[in-house]
Amino acid sequence: MKKFIAAFDNLRFSESTMHYAIYLAKSCHAHLVGVFLEDKVRHSYGVRDLVQYEEGSIDQHIKELNSKDKEVRNEKVEIFNKACKDEGLNFNVHRDKNVALQELLHESIYADLLIINPAETMTRFEEPSPTRFIQAMLSEVQCPVLLVPPHFKPFDKITLLYDGEPSSVFAVRAFSYLFEPMKNIDTEVITVKGQEESLHLPDNRLMKEFIKRHYPKAEYVLLKGLPEDEIIRYLHRKKGTPIVVLGAYRRSRISRLFRMSMADMLLQHVKLPLFIAHNKS
Repeated sequence: MKKFIAAFDNLRFSESTMHYAIYLAKSCHAHLVGVFLEDKVRHSYGVRDLVQYEEGSIDQHIKELNSKDKEVRNEKVEIFNKACKDEGLNFNVHRDKNVALQELLHESIYADLLIINPAETMTRFEEPSPTRFIQAMLSEVQCPVLLVPPHFKPFDKITLLYDGEPSSVFAVRAFSYLFEPMKNIDTEVITVKGQEESLHLPDNRLMKEFIKRHYPKAEYVLLKGLPEDEIIRYLHRKKGTPIVVLGAYRRSRISRLFRMSMADMLLQHVKLPLFIAHNKS
């Protein structure tokens, strides 16, 4: 039995993450762990709220605010517990109290898949996706990650992004092993080539032989142009809800100054489930 973990800030609970996690754990017969990141410095209130308080004891006010936060956290854990029980899942809950990023990275060592909303900041403040928290997590995470959109919708197609690099093949392999029961879903392999390049897959024979073992009915789509532009344009034209699979998130620091990663671009321009796996060796 595989182990899927779903990460939550229960002061800003993502129901979408919960629904995707339950859907996938049930479909793949996986054990599900709800990881609630309850960092001791994470509160629903800020310094400004305390400075502006003018009634009674400030210490008592802080105590009341912390009590409300505790109630909210307990409530969200109970929502998760009930939803898992209603679906008959094998599950449990971890309530991690220390630094959120460190706790989640540690949890990822012992997981087959991490499911999380790319808008998570683990603070009171909102940021555009991918947030700084998500970027830091993706750079060091020890298992594949599924980044889920804000509204749950079961995916009806698998879109595998292939650029000839070992990392993209690694991602396809990881996805295939994790989601074995979902291989009956329509699958496509997308490759983008430059305007002057031939319309052949990189390592054509080897890649098709590999894909045939995992997805025998997969179709191949070859596009011309810049990968970020063409893939986003292609996904906007497609109907339905594909899950997009891609490899390495990392780039050198110099490279990231001049060009955003494919994952960043997809998170900004399409609201689809995004599966990321990269080989750290």
